[in-house]
Amino acid sequence: MYEPRAKDNEAQSAAWAARVMQEVDLSQASIARVRTLIMKTCHDALPETADEQVLVDIDLAILGADAARFDEYERQVRAEYGWVPQFLFNRTRRKILEGFLARPSIYSTAHFRHQFEKRARENLARSLVALD
Repeated sequence: MYEPRAKDNEAQSAAWAARVMQEVDLSQASIARVRTLIMKTCHDALPETADEQVLVDIDLAILGADAARFDEYERQVRAEYGWVPQFLFNRTRRKILEGFLARPSIYSTAHFRHQFEKRARENLARSLVALD
């Protein structure tokens, strides 16, 4: 189960997936691949392979949602971290959003760049203003 206070949610998900895949006797190569894909959703490094790029782009698609849905998402993120004091949340959230904006492209695949890049940048910029 996802726990907002945990620092290892992706690792826990990867471990769970590995256990389930072992139970159904999938190959170690498949297990390792799924584990790697799940860990790419940490967003601490740019995805390299085509599979990683598509998965991460899907994970980040919310950033390019229409303004109303993105704003709802931002409220949901704040509610998820409701236990964090506002000043600390704002500082940390700002760093995360600025990190995405600093990338030459938020999305790795042409499809997602075409569909969502412009709107994602607009949403992130608007969210940064709201954090002030």
